[in-house]
Amino acid sequence: MSHNTFGHLFRVTTWGESHGPALGCVVDGCPPGIRFTRDDVQQELDRRRPGQSRFVTQRREPDEVKILSGVIEDGDALVTTGTPISMLIENVDQRSKDYGDIARQYRPGHADYAYEMKYGLRDHRGGGRSSARETAARVAAGAIARRIVPGMVVRGALVSMGEKEIDRANWNWNFVGDPENPFFTPDPVSVPVFADYLDGIRKAGSSVGALIEIVAEGVPAGLGAPIYAKLDQDIASGLMSINAVKGVEIGIGFEAAKITGERNADEMRIGNDGKPVFLSNNAGGILGGISTGQDIVARFAVKPTSSILTPRRSIDRDGNDVDVMTKGRHDPCVGIRAVPIGEAMVACAIADHYLRHRGQTGRQ
Repeated sequence: MSHNTFGHLFRVTTWGESHGPALGCVVDGCPPGIRFTRDDVQQELDRRRPGQSRFVTQRREPDEVKILSGVIEDGDALVTTGTPISMLIENVDQRSKDYGDIARQYRPGHADYAYEMKYGLRDHRGGGRSSARETAARVAAGAIARRIVPGMVVRGALVSMGEKEIDRANWNWNFVGDPENPFFTPDPVSVPVFADYLDGIRKAGSSVGALIEIVAEGVPAGLGAPIYAKLDQDIASGLMSINAVKGVEIGIGFEAAKITGERNADEMRIGNDGKPVFLSNNAGGILGGISTGQDIVARFAVKPTSSILTPRRSIDRDGNDVDVMTKGRHDPCVGIRAVPIGEAMVACAIADHYLRHRGQTGRQ
């Protein structure tokens, strides 16, 4: 299987399957001298980790990262050496028997049929390589990427779940990481609303989608290129590569198709410090494929989890009509745990473009 690597200078290769002994990644092209700790990586993995509330899959994976190469110790810190950074995460709570009934059946909404048509076989145990379990490796890589661009902060939040939306007037970034907030929502008022809504979905054996917003602050102007290496192009590609993502928008995105040019244009003035000040950010911090220095804003839509208890019509490998009911442990809203994954992919894309910009222009 090809196409397991993304990025140009900051390159990430992921490996492993959902029900194999382990999964992980190799980060190549990371500059030497980047300081971080194992806890920096582990904290990001803990945010994505399953089994932390009744609203996510109950698969119990500690997701403890092992950093195997590419660093040297300096006191409590690890320092990158410029060589490939290899990280490993063991799988310890696989229940492959849960998938025995669908070994020859194609689950509607899953990659089962398309995967087998391409490769002539598939790993039915949780989807194998096509499982969202693979994204743990991306989150580990993203923890490194966050430290490439000086001063950059990448944060994400869940802004809608099914028919329920947050009130943006209540937006509080500090609340996103609150232990009493199982949804990564920035709106405290939305927690009981989401909880009641998802409880009903979960008890019905169904699932629901979500919309995630990622904001990258402290990104310098000038990253990207005007044609085939647009920064928003690579951010969109990274977000679309996440399992179950069916749509991406930058800035106001599709809303731009509904408004006039006067409203859409991000007007500018000179600030007191002599630097430009944008009066709005409809472009999401990227114009002509190049960062403007404003916050980069991207949103992505996550479809409902395809593994549900409600029987769905399908076929099997032998050409028979079947009704498929997927057992096992699955997220009623897979979009919840997509928040740290989206952050990681945006961080990786920006880190890659930062290194490309530095290599081409010599400027930080």
